[in-house]
Amino acid sequence: MEIWNNFWEFDITVTDMMIQLGILMVLFLLANAIRRKVGLVRKSLIPTSMIAGVLILLLKIVPYFRDLISNGFMEVITYHALALGSIALALKSAPKDKSGMKNRDIMNAGLITVNTYLIQGVLGGLITVGLAVTFMSGLLPASGLILPLGFGQGSGQALSWGTIYETEWNFAGGASFGLTVAAIGFLIACVFGLIHINIQKRKGKIQRQDASLSLVTSEEISSPNDVPLTESVDRFSIQIALILIVYFLTFLAIYGVVSLNGGNFVANTVKPMIVGFNFLIGTILAIILKQIFKGLKKVNLMSHDYPNNYLLNRISGFCFDMMIVAGVGAIEISVLKGLLIPLVLICAVGTAVTYVYVRKTTKYAFPGYTEEAFVSLFGMLTGTNSTGIILLREIDPKFETPAANNLILQSAYAIAFGWPIFLLLGYAPIGLKETLITLGALTIFFLVFNAFLYRGKIASKLKNQKPNEP
Repeated sequence: MEIWNNFWEFDITVTDMMIQLGILMVLFLLANAIRRKVGLVRKSLIPTSMIAGVLILLLKIVPYFRDLISNGFMEVITYHALALGSIALALKSAPKDKSGMKNRDIMNAGLITVNTYLIQGVLGGLITVGLAVTFMSGLLPASGLILPLGFGQGSGQALSWGTIYETEWNFAGGASFGLTVAAIGFLIACVFGLIHINIQKRKGKIQRQDASLSLVTSEEISSPNDVPLTESVDRFSIQIALILIVYFLTFLAIYGVVSLNGGNFVANTVKPMIVGFNFLIGTILAIILKQIFKGLKKVNLMSHDYPNNYLLNRISGFCFDMMIVAGVGAIEISVLKGLLIPLVLICAVGTAVTYVYVRKTTKYAFPGYTEEAFVSLFGMLTGTNSTGIILLREIDPKFETPAANNLILQSAYAIAFGWPIFLLLGYAPIGLKETLITLGALTIFFLVFNAFLYRGKIASKLKNQKPNEP
């Protein structure tokens, strides 16, 4: 299967790998210097990783460097970095909170996340279906479903499913299409997020603060139950070991499915889907491992907390930075010439609907901290968690509102509500009929989940309705 070969059987020498990694690291540090020294860039909030990816694209214009940079290796880094970063986040222990109000807010944040994926997918799909049945007959009707993957999930998932659509369903330029959607999403998160903050500041609705004067995170570097520093093994080594063990189990799970015999549906739909969901499988396995640790501590077979939140945060941050750098750098501008119309349309519509929907729902769900909730969720739903945190720090640098906590913990609810939806991604590209069925199913999910989100308002209206008099 081609997608398996693209991401798991990639052939590269150690020399070539060192050259690619050296290019990435040098440009990443150069991008960091540019962001720190150039005032306009610094004020734009564009992440260093995004700047580094753009530098790679500029280098690829030069013939010598274009031959030196391997797009295939950049795609491999993007694919695996998403999974490793997701596993690191999933291994973190969540703070105990018995407050029903806070738990409700976390669940509402998860619902808003899933509902935004849904409306992005429906509108993106309608656009590409409309183009495919009119004057772009060669366009894959289901290609618009990449919009929520690029905007809502980032470079890793956009690449995975863009590659699946390209290799399994003949969507020419699918990988670069997905990576470009993700890159545009990052820019939208930063530019539109900053514009919104400045507008609201002028209106007096928010007080923008200097985020550089605050700590990046309020979490403790260590806890009393951490592995003692006097132990013979370093805490960081333990975190790396845990992450790699989970990813090894993820590999075994994916390899087991890929090795199965089956018909065309299994070969063309199920297997590519499993390969594309490496991050989701890894996240689930990490959560299971975390529960095993809790069970071992209850029966006194384990005394230390081996996962360390601070170190896991640093590892996930590194992985996501590399995902963005490599993801942007892997874009092939030349293959996008015939895809400019759908690219522009779905990104423009995706931006508008994401802004309007997240704005409306955060006003309802988080009345006490609407602005903080909005900028964090909008940043995440057009970029990643990192861009959401970057925007949030501009108005809540000390994370005094629950917005940061909601952003981190909502992923459990988002997975619970959203996993059946992602299964449709492998069904939609089979044909136009299947794409329309998928869009219909996504619409139904959207209506049902919105009814659940507004459950309090709906219940209040029903309660206040007077029965009809005879």
